[in-house]
Amino acid sequence: MTTHTTHSRWRVLLAILGITVLVAAAGAVYGWFKFFREVPQPAWITEDPHMRFKYGSIGAENDAGIPYWIFYVLPRVFPDKLPGPGGYASFGVAWEQGMELPVGFTKKTIGFERVANTCAVCHTASYRTTEDSNPVFVPTGPNHTLDLAAFFRFLIDCAKDPRFEPDVLMREINLVTDLSWDDALIYRYLLIPITKKRLLERQTQFAWLYHPAFPDWGRGRDDSMNLTKYFMIQWPMDESFGPTDMPSIWNLGKYQPEKGHRMNFAGDSHNARSVVIDSALGLLGAPPKRNEDFLAQVDWMLDYLKAARAPAYPFPISTVLAEQGKTVFDANCAQCHASARTGTVVPVEDVGTSRDRMDTWNEKAAAEANAVVTEMGIEREGLVEAPLRGYVAAFLDGIWLRAPYLHNGSVPTLADLLKPAAERPVTFWRGYNLYDPVKVGYVTSGSTAEYEGSLHDTRLKGGGNQGHEFGIHLADEEKSALIEYLKTL
Repeated sequence: MTTHTTHSRWRVLLAILGITVLVAAAGAVYGWFKFFREVPQPAWITEDPHMRFKYGSIGAENDAGIPYWIFYVLPRVFPDKLPGPGGYASFGVAWEQGMELPVGFTKKTIGFERVANTCAVCHTASYRTTEDSNPVFVPTGPNHTLDLAAFFRFLIDCAKDPRFEPDVLMREINLVTDLSWDDALIYRYLLIPITKKRLLERQTQFAWLYHPAFPDWGRGRDDSMNLTKYFMIQWPMDESFGPTDMPSIWNLGKYQPEKGHRMNFAGDSHNARSVVIDSALGLLGAPPKRNEDFLAQVDWMLDYLKAARAPAYPFPISTVLAEQGKTVFDANCAQCHASARTGTVVPVEDVGTSRDRMDTWNEKAAAEANAVVTEMGIEREGLVEAPLRGYVAAFLDGIWLRAPYLHNGSVPTLADLLKPAAERPVTFWRGYNLYDPVKVGYVTSGSTAEYEGSLHDTRLKGGGNQGHEFGIHLADEEKSALIEYLKTL
C-alpha cells in the first residue's frame, strides 16, 4: 500500500469523523432547542408584581407542566370529563377578560410551550356586586369558586381514557393550529405518549379523590395536608379526610413566630416562608431544577404577600352602627381575634369545631416531610413536629371576603355564624360569586347558585358546621352592629 493511498484513506476517515461530529453537534443543538431551551416570560408578566403573581412561572413547567397544545384541546376532546359546560371555566377558575389563560395558569417555553399552575389559582378571590356586573378579582384572596378536586380528576380521567392517543389529539390540535412538520412529529410520537404516562403515574397519589366513602371537596376547598402526605412523602392512602376553605394569603407579615403565631388552619407550620416553600414544592411536583432560582422566587413571593392587603368592603357601611359594633366586638370577640391569642393555636375543645382537618396530619408525617425538603438541599424551619391540638385563632382582616366560614367553610355567612350550630344551614351551594351584603357572604341558594356551585352538606365527613358558638346569645341589634363593624376590617 502506497503512502498516497494511506493518506487518502486517512483523509476520508477524518472527513467522515468530521461530518459525524457536525451531525452530532447539530443534533444536540436541535435537541436542546426543541426540548430544553428556556425562554424568559414577557415583560408584561415579569415587570408587574400583580401580573407576576397571577401568571408568572414558579418553575413548575419543568416536571409538572403540560404541553400547551395538549392542554388546549383536552376540554374539546373530553367534554364529558368536565364538571359542566365552558371548558376550563367550568372549574371555577378566575379568568380575566382578554387573557389567554386563567389566573394561576402560567405558560412558559422550555423547549416547547408548557402550562403549569401557580399559587394564584387557589388564591385569587372573585365577587360580583350585582347579578349583571363583571367579577372583581382580588389576588391573594381565597378562590371560593374553584373546584380543584374536579380539575385533578379531569386530568387523570382524560389520561385513562382510550381517546387520549395521538390520532385523536393530533386531529383536534390540527384544527386549531398549524404545527411545523417536526413539531407535529414531536407531539405525536413523544409529547402525547409521555404526557399520558406522567398523568397515569399520579393515579395512586390521587386515589383518595376517588374514595367511595369521601364526598367531593366542593368548590373553594382543598384537602391540603393529604395532598402533602400523598405527594411529598408518598404515604399509602388512609381514612383521613379534611378539606378546608381556600385561605386568604394577604398580609402574611402579620404572622410573627416570636409571638407564638402558627401558620395554616391547624398551626402545622412555623412561619410564612415555610408555607410558601411547601406550597411551591407541591406545585412543582419534584425537586427544584435550581435551588437558588427557586428560593429567589420564594423570597419575591413572600415579599409580595407581606405587602398585599385585604380589599375594602365594596358596599356602603354605616359609621354609627360600625362604632357600636366595635364595642360588641371588644366585649365578645377580641379576646381571640384581636389579642395576644390571635394567630396562636386554640385547643379544639375550646372552640368545638370539626376535628377532621387535624386528623389528616401528625408529627410523624411532619418529620418525614421535613426530611424530604432537607434532602433537596432547602433550609427552612419547616412543619411542626408535634401533635396538633386545635385551630389557629384567625386574624380578621378582609373577613368579609373570606366566606364561607370556619376552617372547613361549613357556615355560609357571618349572619349564620352568629346562630347556634343547630340553626345554621345544613346544606347550601358553594361557589357562586354574587355577594350578599345583608348576611355578609355569598349568595348560596337559588337556581343560579345551584347551577354554578357545588352542594355542601354539613352532615358529611369533613363538612361539619359545629362549634364556634360565640356571640350566639347577642340581641339581634347587637349582631347587626357587630357584622357592620366586621365589614370595616
